[in-house]
Amino acid sequence: MKRINHALLQSAFRVAKSTKAKALFVSLDSLSSLPDVSPPKGCDLVFVTRKDPEDLQQQFTENIPVSQEIIQLPKVDMTRMGQIKMTVVLALSTHLIEMGDKVVFVTGLPNMDLLDTILFLDTAKESEVLATQGLDDISESVKPEVLQAVLGIATELASRGREGKPIGTIFVLGDEQKVLQLSKQMIINPFKGYTNEERNLLNSNLKETLREFAALDGAFVISGDGLVLTAGRYLGAASDEATIPRGLGSRHIAAAGITALTDAIAVVISESTGDVRIFKNGKILMEIEKPIKASSN
Repeated sequence: MKRINHALLQSAFRVAKSTKAKALFVSLDSLSSLPDVSPPKGCDLVFVTRKDPEDLQQQFTENIPVSQEIIQLPKVDMTRMGQIKMTVVLALSTHLIEMGDKVVFVTGLPNMDLLDTILFLDTAKESEVLATQGLDDISESVKPEVLQAVLGIATELASRGREGKPIGTIFVLGDEQKVLQLSKQMIINPFKGYTNEERNLLNSNLKETLREFAALDGAFVISGDGLVLTAGRYLGAASDEATIPRGLGSRHIAAAGITALTDAIAVVISESTGDVRIFKNGKILMEIEKPIKASSN
């Protein structure tokens, strides 16, 4: 396996060099040891994993340098393309890459110690991964760690549901004052009266509360720095610019409408399919599909 992984990484490095790729993303979840290879000059090596830093240090006998760039994905099963899409979102939001950069991905089946896929991506041209432009300025309205936390919660809910039942909901991030002006409360605000620390999205104690309230009708409204302002919010905004593919329901229409009229980002979980979609400027930026069989991914 080590020889196969080494050969695949060498091939990926040649692709990165010939295409002048900005970054090479390598899935650590498909490896039992760190790759003993170096990327070409001018190409950043970025590790991608679903594991916590402490778990990585225990897994690998080699110490991962503190300066090593690592992107942490949600701890749920995703297809290979789902992993790549999520990595692109997080890399753009943290400015590891910029829109227009060329990148290379190396991934495989988790826990199999086998890399089996090389994918080259030109972010300026790719339409399967990036449905439309707009991801490059996400960090202007939402902190990267807030977006990462919301995507983690959204993909967990999409994958596992709540008590075995599928969940559909909307998280609206950023430009909160305008979002609140263009929406109305459907229920008593369950987050009113709590301290900023208690309703901070980055507070691990809040995650279970968010999972509980995700079953409510309406949307979560979250500030760009991670304060959960309310849940059960009715998004009545509509816009002629909010165009989405036919067949998507009221949640997606609401997400398109509110993001068309504000600088907010909306993350939508489809109750019927478990897919997660990211909206900005009234359009779908990215769609992350739920694996048909989690065990095969």
